[in-house]
Amino acid sequence: MKITVVGGGSTYTPELIEGFARRAGVLPIDELVLHDIDTERLAVVGGLSRRILARHCFPGRLTTTTDLARAVDSAAAVLVQLRVGGQAARLVDETLPNRFGLLGQETTGPGGFAKALRTVPVVLGIADEVRRRARPGAWIVDFTNPVGIVTRALLDAGHRAVGLCNVAIKFQRQLADRLGTTPERVRLGHAGLNHLSWIRSVTVDGADRLPELLSGAALDELAAQVRVPAGVLRDLGAIPSYYLHYFYCTHEEIRAQQTGSHRAEQVLAIERELLSLYADPGLDRSPGLLEQRGGAYYSEAAAALVTSLLTGDGAHHYVNVRNDGVLSGLPDEAVVEVAADVDTAGPHAAAVPPLPPEMLGLVQAVTAYETLTVEAALSGDRGVARRALVAHPLVREWEVADAFLDALLTANSRHLPRFLASEAAHA
Repeated sequence: MKITVVGGGSTYTPELIEGFARRAGVLPIDELVLHDIDTERLAVVGGLSRRILARHCFPGRLTTTTDLARAVDSAAAVLVQLRVGGQAARLVDETLPNRFGLLGQETTGPGGFAKALRTVPVVLGIADEVRRRARPGAWIVDFTNPVGIVTRALLDAGHRAVGLCNVAIKFQRQLADRLGTTPERVRLGHAGLNHLSWIRSVTVDGADRLPELLSGAALDELAAQVRVPAGVLRDLGAIPSYYLHYFYCTHEEIRAQQTGSHRAEQVLAIERELLSLYADPGLDRSPGLLEQRGGAYYSEAAAALVTSLLTGDGAHHYVNVRNDGVLSGLPDEAVVEVAADVDTAGPHAAAVPPLPPEMLGLVQAVTAYETLTVEAALSGDRGVARRALVAHPLVREWEVADAFLDALLTANSRHLPRFLASEAAHA
């Protein structure tokens, strides 16, 4: 069995490798392949990955390559975790919107839109190579943000794909610790879109423990964790994803960003230090600093999901899949983030109670934006791109969207050839 990681030079990779190494007894992997276009990063990350596997006495082999065709040839599963333009592009995504009075964030709002335009065509190109060369029925697991949009593009193109995010599993672990139990006993009523979701129940052995979490000191602690006022949780009767901070506290976040507070700058520094640590030939495990990089529990979620897809163990996961009636009020072709039991046939989504109006309205608006964003990314049509931005609740105004789009296309010109071709065709 061969499993391939596209974007294998990511600083996340060593933790992912540990996740697969721990599952060697249930997931018999003959070969793990790390693919990346950055040879220097691939060499550093690949070296640490080999030392990690040696420490675990992993029976398979690790291959590193810059050749995508070789990487995906005969693979049973391909994980995609790339960042088109690197951290430098992320910094632009987070800072450029501020010039227009908009919020800058790498996965949602106008920054997430820029990232989607760059990313969707690249991931679809990789997926086409998987279709040509991987094992029949191979799975694509997407961890590349914006996960919901990328997963929708993959599914629209007919690929066998599942989207994965670490938000739900992180909550599961944290809430289990708060409730004094193990994560396996905790089931979350987690539903919405990627980075736009709410937890509306927290069951332990069938009993809903959410009411006690939304009372007393626990309420204030949870509110601080997701960076919204406690009254938000109390009114909703739910725990919002921390990405909803950008919707519920928009002006507060814009003010902070306009003083120069951007996560991308911190991540750039962390990545440099991590790669320096990874290069140490004596290091054979993920360093503690990796926790500050973000993506906590990603390795656990990804390795467990691939195990379910390839062995059919039927385990419970939180994934991005076609709606197909799971969330009422959304089209079937939308991609939603929900709980699901997973086997070799794929995810089987759990039933979700209808979302209340204040949640459903926001989800419907962002779903419309995601639909238009996929179309814009594939067509290079400026008119569709403007419509996508106007549809997003964090943009809305046409004149702002028009001016921002001009700046976005200029800043990302080398990554958006479709828009250049479209403009030339209409010149």
